[in-house]
Formats: sequence, C-alpha cells, structure tokens
Amino acid sequence: MTQPQTPAIEVAWTVLDTPIGPLLLAATGQGLVHVAFRTGEEEAPAVLERICSRLGAAAARRPGSASAAGARLDEAIPQVEAYFAGTRHTFDLDFDWSLTTGFNRRVLRELSAGVPFGSVVGYQDLANRVGEPGAARAVGTAMGSNPLPVVVPCHRVLESDGGIGGFGGGLRMLDIKRSLLALEGVLPEPLF
Repeated sequence: MTQPQTPAIEVAWTVLDTPIGPLLLAATGQGLVHVAFRTGEEEAPAVLERICSRLGAAAARRPGSASAAGARLDEAIPQVEAYFAGTRHTFDLDFDWSLTTGFNRRVLRELSAGVPFGSVVGYQDLANRVGEPGAARAVGTAMGSNPLPVVVPCHRVLESDGGIGGFGGGLRMLDIKRSLLALEGVLPEPLF
C-alpha cells in the first residue's frame, strides 16, 4: 500500500513596480514569506527556485484568492503599494518565518513589532532587546539575511554613532536604504 503524498507547499508570487525598483513578493498559505529587491520578471525564476527549494514548494504566479497562498499575496500587494504611496505606515500581514530561524528570527520579530515607521534603532539596542547584549554584529548578520525587507524593516537599523550602516548588496542597496528612510521622514529626500 502506498502512502498518500503530502501536498507541496504553494508559493504565490508577483512583481511590483516601486520607486526603489522591481520588488518580488512571495507568499505561502501561512503568510508573506519573501520580499526581494531588484527582482523583475527576468530575475524572478532564479529567486523563486531558491525559495521553493528551501521550502520544498511549488511556485505559482498569483493563483488568485482561491488558494491560501494567493489570498495571502492578495493581502500583501495593496499594503506594500500603499506604503510606497506614503499612505500606510504599518503592515497588517501574517508572515511565514520559514526562511529564517533561531537568533535571526528572534531579532527580525522584535524589529517588526518594536521599531515603528519613522523611527530607527541601533544594532546594539536591538541586540539588547532580544536579550543578547554581546550580539550587535550578529544583529547585522540577521539584517543582511532578512527574507522580508521593507515589511520587516531592516532599513530602520543604523549604526550606534548614527551612521547609516550596511544594507546587503553594496552601494546600490544603500541607495535603497536611504530612499526607504526618506520615505519614512528619517532622512531628507535624495537630491537625485
């Protein structure tokens, strides 16, 4: 007798055009699972392959609200669009934390819950908040591996001296961090 197969996790996804470039959003039935910067239609298949491989999932493009993953994606799209339009300051979304574990997950959950729109936090302060005062550098690593940037606002984490700090991916990514902080009123708008 053969065992029934466990259905694969479905990942619904779309690409949004935003002021910081194309943004891929991916969701499972549990919630938003991944946000990828600079990921348009051409780059999406490679990103989705990595996500699906890690989740043991099958990708589908916006399957509609008939599926749990599609419904979660449909909840996220207008909220992300409203954030970039400047009309939304919080996200009311469920997250699927499957792409992060342990310390990184604890830090990202604290960041999501405890650092509101228009505010910033230092790496050391965030380490203190999760009860790991010696882990400021590890907080930086957690920010660099954040699978849900923008909605879990790693752009709000700055160096203790007030410097902008890093933002994975080099100088072009620092421009994105500056743009997000400007959108939230933390920094002045870039001149060009």
